[in-house]
Amino acid sequence: MLSKTVATLFKDIVSVAFPNNCVLCKQSLFESEDTICGKCIQGLPLTHYHKHADNPAVKLFWSRCEIQQCAPLYFLTKNNKVHDLIHLLKYRNKPMVGERLGKIIGANLITNESVFIRQDYIIPVPLHWKKERLRGYNQAHYIAKGIESVTKYPLLSGNLTREAENVSQTRKSKYERWENVEDIFRLQNPEVLANKNILLVDDVITTGSTLEACVHAIKKAEGVKVSIASIATAGA
Repeated sequence: MLSKTVATLFKDIVSVAFPNNCVLCKQSLFESEDTICGKCIQGLPLTHYHKHADNPAVKLFWSRCEIQQCAPLYFLTKNNKVHDLIHLLKYRNKPMVGERLGKIIGANLITNESVFIRQDYIIPVPLHWKKERLRGYNQAHYIAKGIESVTKYPLLSGNLTREAENVSQTRKSKYERWENVEDIFRLQNPEVLANKNILLVDDVITTGSTLEACVHAIKKAEGVKVSIASIATAGA
């Protein structure tokens, strides 16, 4: 009885010192919740693109590179909560946001309504080592971890690498973004991906230039097929 009381007291102290609150609304999370509360999750604008083979995200890559499917989870606008989550993930040392949303992505990909087939590997878009050291982590890796935990598709890091450190894409035109990432990705062991289905994972799809460059690099592997998943896409 005493040990149970001590354990409860310790748990209460920990909860005060390290409150388990939603990263968006700051309200306390239930034990079944993780990082983002259910109410905030329900309020995020879903694309439902995983249900549609010819969705706008897939069409973004038409005539640019060959992909099988593409499904960003949410719509991103400048002032919505998806924007807040991406900011927390990339600039506020909250990698668990990526993992939490990755789990939702993964759950969508394996539903009966999904147009995605089973994937052999999940590959996160790599950061240059200098940028990853500065940030402390690669946000795409945490998104991929969340997807892996639900789908059980194996996560493969280190084969696709970023060979050059490109400058910020924020203020660049579509063509300038492509020039900024062209030929900066390299596939180290193409034979590992030969004839495999690959799920390429990133945080946000804007012009698609970075993902396009990654797809071209992955396509060095014979017979490989690439699909794309992300947290968000710009629009609506």
